[in-house]
Amino acid sequence: MMTNLFTTFDPLTNIFNMPLNWLSIMIGLSIIPLNFWLIPNRINILFNKISLSLFKEFKMLMKLDNLNGNSIIFISLFFYIFYNNFLGLMPYIFTATSHMAFTFTLSLTIWLTLMIFGWLNNYTHMMAHLIPNGTPLILTWFMVLIETTSNLIRPGTLAIRLMANLMAGHLLLTLLSEMNNKVNMMLMMMVIFTQVMLLILEASVSIIQAYVFFILTTLYSTEIN
Repeated sequence: MMTNLFTTFDPLTNIFNMPLNWLSIMIGLSIIPLNFWLIPNRINILFNKISLSLFKEFKMLMKLDNLNGNSIIFISLFFYIFYNNFLGLMPYIFTATSHMAFTFTLSLTIWLTLMIFGWLNNYTHMMAHLIPNGTPLILTWFMVLIETTSNLIRPGTLAIRLMANLMAGHLLLTLLSEMNNKVNMMLMMMVIFTQVMLLILEASVSIIQAYVFFILTTLYSTEIN
C-alpha cells in the first residue's frame, strides 16, 4: 500500500543500498549499437524512415540543403527521449523523463550550449534579436526585458513540459489501479478498459513530447545563426 501517491516516482530499486532506477536511461543506448551489426530488417528500415522524416523537418526549420552535424545531434536527441518515454510505460522500468532532475539537466545543457555558442560567435545577431523589427524606440527597453526573461525561462519550460505530461498520465494510471481493489466486477472491467485507453494515449504522448522537445530545441538553435 502506498503511503503517498508520488512514491510511485521514487527511485526505490536498489542493491546494497545503491539506487539502480536511473540505469533505465541506459537501456535505449544499449540497443542502438546492435543495429550496426545486424542485417537490415524492418526495425532498421523504420528507424531510417523516421530519421529521414525528422531530417526533412529539421532542414525546413533550419533552411538547409545538406545533412550537417546539428541535424544528427537533434535527431539523436529525439530518439533518446523517445526511448526513455516509451520504456517508462513498461512494467518495473523507471521513467527518468518524469523527473525534473533528468529533464532540467538535459534542457539546461542544450540551452547553455546554444547560448554560449551564439554569444561568442554571433554577438551582434544575438543583441539584435532582443529587439524585434518595428519596435518603437520608447518600448525598446521593455522589449529587451521581455525577450531576456523569455529566453532565461526556456530551459525550465522545456523541462516542465516534458516532465508534467509524462507524470500526469502515470498518476492517472496509478489512481485507476488503486480503484481495482475497491469496486465490483463490472466497474473493474470498466476501469481496466479505461487503463488500456490511457496506456494507448500515453504511448502517443511519449512520441509527441519527444517530437515537441526536438522541434523546440531546433527552433532555439535557429536563433543563434
